[in-house]
Amino acid sequence: MSTVEPVYQQPKPGLGPARLSGAALLVALAAFAIVGPAVISADPAAQDFGATLAPIGGDYLLGADHYGRSLLARLAHGARLSFGLAFLTMLAAAMPGVFLGLVAGWKGGWTERGLEFLATIVLALPGLMLVLLLLAFSPGNYGPLFLGLALTLWVEFYRVTKAATKGVLAQPHIEAARMLGFGSRYILLHYVLPVIAPMISTLSAFAMATAIIAVSTLSAISVGLQPPTPELGSMIVELLPYFAEAPLHVLLPATLIFLLVLGLQLLAQGERA
Repeated sequence: MSTVEPVYQQPKPGLGPARLSGAALLVALAAFAIVGPAVISADPAAQDFGATLAPIGGDYLLGADHYGRSLLARLAHGARLSFGLAFLTMLAAAMPGVFLGLVAGWKGGWTERGLEFLATIVLALPGLMLVLLLLAFSPGNYGPLFLGLALTLWVEFYRVTKAATKGVLAQPHIEAARMLGFGSRYILLHYVLPVIAPMISTLSAFAMATAIIAVSTLSAISVGLQPPTPELGSMIVELLPYFAEAPLHVLLPATLIFLLVLGLQLLAQGERA
């Protein structure tokens, strides 16, 4: 009896239940991250040793950490930091990645081979290792962290864009457009970019999720952003010794990271045809 190989189907465009759920979750989290720090009057760095590990629901709505700092304020500022760094990292990776992918797909030849060699060099280094190398020059700062993550993520945008561009350019209507005298800029903007835009948006969501996890991981191992910066990964590590006394305090930043990544992953999902 013969078996039939499963055929991969492109996700259908548009908003399905998964993407709607992800979008709703991200809107709620973005509102908390953007509006929260302005609405919450508490200073995320203000210490009150009389409120050390204050429980949830008392004078502090989500409790206080081991220094008596408001967890609600620190979570709001931490969410803003994670969102902001992830978005900037995604832009810094997507812009050169997509541009170079279009160039490689259009030009081919030595241009494509040179860019592919550069991408291979970047991939030869583990992603976090490249970030750590840059952080060694300025530990605990935003610049090297942001730049290192962008340098590790642009390759995915480049390769997907290049492959999709070459596929679109092989179509008969593109050859007809070339014969009619349409230039490269017109063809790329009007024929190629509309086709690859859904792929780029999906990659962007995955890149932001990757950046959030990477920033939290690096901070958790004390090589990323340093305390008292309200970063979600470092908050987990700071509160971990007090897990037996206040387990919910440790779970709050971990849950926020989970929800941020979940929203982005759901937003990147497509409905199957």
